[in-house]
Amino acid sequence: MAEDPSKRLKEFWAELPRADEDFLGSIRDWKNVQIAVDEDTLWLKGFTDEQTEAPEIQQLPDFILYELREGLLFRKGALVPSKKMRTALLWVPIDKALQLTFPPSNQNYFGIQEQIKVGLKESIEEQPVIALLSNIDDIKESIAALPKFKLEKIKWTLLGDKALFLGLPLLSFPGKTYWTKDSHLLPAGLDFEFKNLSTLLQQKYNKEPEGWLLWDENGNYLLIKETDFRPLSVSSFRLTEKSREWN
Repeated sequence: MAEDPSKRLKEFWAELPRADEDFLGSIRDWKNVQIAVDEDTLWLKGFTDEQTEAPEIQQLPDFILYELREGLLFRKGALVPSKKMRTALLWVPIDKALQLTFPPSNQNYFGIQEQIKVGLKESIEEQPVIALLSNIDDIKESIAALPKFKLEKIKWTLLGDKALFLGLPLLSFPGKTYWTKDSHLLPAGLDFEFKNLSTLLQQKYNKEPEGWLLWDENGNYLLIKETDFRPLSVSSFRLTEKSREWN
C-alpha cells in the first residue's frame, strides 16, 4: 500500500543571514533546533509544526523557512523547490551554539541604575502565584483583622516601605503578585525572555543555598536570604511596624 503523504513526518529547515545571529536569542531555548554555519548563512533545522507558527519565528528578519522533501528545500507551502539541501554541515544544538554572557554587576536593588541586561516578557503560560509585595501603609490596618489560620503558612520580610509575603493561601491585600521559577520570584504574567536563562542567573547571582532573586518588570533584581523571612503573625508585623516608625 502506498504511503499516505499527509501522514509523512515533516522536516523543516530555515536560513538566516549570519549578520542577524543576535535575533536568534528569542529561540535559543528551543533545544530541539540545531544550527550550522555555511559562510555568511546560518542554517537551522529540527523545528516542530508548532514552532514554525510561533511569534518568535514570525518576527525574525530575513528568516526563510523551508520544508525538506527528498533532498530539496521548498518554501513553506510552495509547490516548487527553491534550492537543494545543504550537505557537509556541522550541526550543533542551538542552546549550545549561542552562548549567553553577562556583564560585571553588583547586587541590583530596585531603583539603582546599574543593572544586568535581563529582559522579561509576557508569558503565554499561566503560572500560580506564591508571593505578594504590598506597601505597608496600604495594609497595616487590615492585617490585624485577619484570622490566625490565614497567617500560619505565610512568612514575610520587610523591604523598605514594602512587605513581601511568601506562601499560600495568598493574602488578599493590594500589591504585586509573583510566581516562582528556580528560586526566582517573577512578576505574575511575565517570564524571562530567554527561558533557559533562569538557572544561569541563579548560579551567577544567588550564592545563598536557599536564597531568592526577586525581579521587577524592568529586569532589576533583589537578592533575599531565606533567613530574612520570619513567620507571619499580627504581633510580628506590629513590632516590625513600630521599629520602622522609630527609625
